Amino acid sequence: MKGSPLRLALIGAGRIAQSYLAVLPSCEHARLDLVIEPREEVGRAAAEEFGAAWLPGLEDPGAIEDIDAALICTPPSTHKGLSERLLLAGKHVLCEKPLTIRSRDAESLVALASEKDLILMMASKFRYVDDVIKAKAILESGILGKALLFENSFTGKVEMKDRWNSNPEVSGGGVLIDNGSHSVDIARYLFGPIEAVQTQIAPNGQDLEVEDTVRLNVRTKGGVLGCIDLSWSMTKDIPWYLGIYGTQGTLQVGWQGSRFRQDGSAHWTPFGRGYDKTAAFRRKLGNFLAAVEGREAPLIRAEDALASVRVIEAAYRSAGNDLWTGVS
Repeated sequence: MKGSPLRLALIGAGRIAQSYLAVLPSCEHARLDLVIEPREEVGRAAAEEFGAAWLPGLEDPGAIEDIDAALICTPPSTHKGLSERLLLAGKHVLCEKPLTIRSRDAESLVALASEKDLILMMASKFRYVDDVIKAKAILESGILGKALLFENSFTGKVEMKDRWNSNPEVSGGGVLIDNGSHSVDIARYLFGPIEAVQTQIAPNGQDLEVEDTVRLNVRTKGGVLGCIDLSWSMTKDIPWYLGIYGTQGTLQVGWQGSRFRQDGSAHWTPFGRGYDKTAAFRRKLGNFLAAVEGREAPLIRAEDALASVRVIEAAYRSAGNDLWTGVS
């Protein structure tokens, strides 16, 4: 019935799901009807908070019959199968990043969503950060001239040994596919498609089966060069996570606030309030719900999600090739 809230299913009630649960009460256009989580205690607790039903899995084909859309918050190895099942059942999907581990799987999901005329979105929160959105507007205004270089750093010491992220069969890789999926989506959002990558993997700082520190160099189709540093084992003690250098100025997007300075000026112009994770998740979920209802266009299209998977896949191929040039 028109005006009724969208009925949602939450698939996976782990760490990242808690961020969605925190903002769901403020989403007037949706209600949580179903939680699917194999750990009964965890699943029931999440479901009871919202008066939703709980199921341990999707084995019953009728389990999702009465829902409109689903939020997938499970490890990457499950994304393809879950998304496919939901799309085939006619349900819209918001899937945590990465959309899939392999680009061929992402391609099939994008084609299926198009065939079914359904919304398929990858959850990339930084497109919904106010300061990143403002940075894009500043760049497009032209006051910093032509963008030439950017730097992005997502680094911090996090013990990953006992988390699924360190199991390559579940995660698809380490910090590159995890934090790197955010990085390449930010780059695409601000500078357009990425056409080439070069990956350097540092010695492992933790006893993991996957990489934990990476430097990824990228080049966009527009010629902008980028350097992306990712790590679970070291911290770059800098107040900003994104630096942009143009022919007429510099811009920095920071955790506590952002700023830009035009060439010739002695002063920085501050903007924004920094990184607000809750606000970003609220805006991201709100955009997905509005897209499902036809009130807004999705800020992250299915094609953007596919592009992210392809770039990360290429980055791993680069890491497996010896692209260094020796100095004689």
